[in-house]
Amino acid sequence: MGPAGDGFDPECAIERDASRLPSVPALSSSPTAYPGCCLALSAPLLQRLCSLLPPTPSLTLSIGSGAGLLEALLLEHHALNLIGVDVHPTPNRYLPCTHHRTVPGTRFLEPLAANAPAWLFVYPRRVALVEEYLDAYGKGSVERVVWIGPRADWDDYKGCFGRGWHVRLESADELGGRAWELVAVARRMHA
Repeated sequence: MGPAGDGFDPECAIERDASRLPSVPALSSSPTAYPGCCLALSAPLLQRLCSLLPPTPSLTLSIGSGAGLLEALLLEHHALNLIGVDVHPTPNRYLPCTHHRTVPGTRFLEPLAANAPAWLFVYPRRVALVEEYLDAYGKGSVERVVWIGPRADWDDYKGCFGRGWHVRLESADELGGRAWELVAVARRMHA
């Protein structure tokens, strides 16, 4: 974080131009594993994820974006206002500084979550991370949370979305992903 505690990414002190970032792979219709990305990616899966996220100018926050490959693909192929967030020092390789922020440690949250109507968690490492974001910012602008991870992990995470949320589960293999992965879409219910 920068000196003001504003989420400034110190690794982006010298602005990277797009020509210096690695190119993103062309996706096929079959799920393919890529280095630095836990989720197997395919063109149909990317298309489905884009349909779940709000278009520009609404903000989507990808919490735990890692290398940023999924996020870079989403930005390259679709009109999204997406910012990836990860812990400093970041493993980000694909996202330009304008679409990336860091937090100083795993127990810190990105305040932009208060203004983002959509959050994306892909293979989050801690149930408490999702709970902490929902506790701190869940009554703000967020209307939709997309969780993607192993089907076997969902039982640990589903309790995060109690009252006030309607959750729809989609098998990733039906969307262009791997059979053991699950896409959970939680939508805020209004009284």
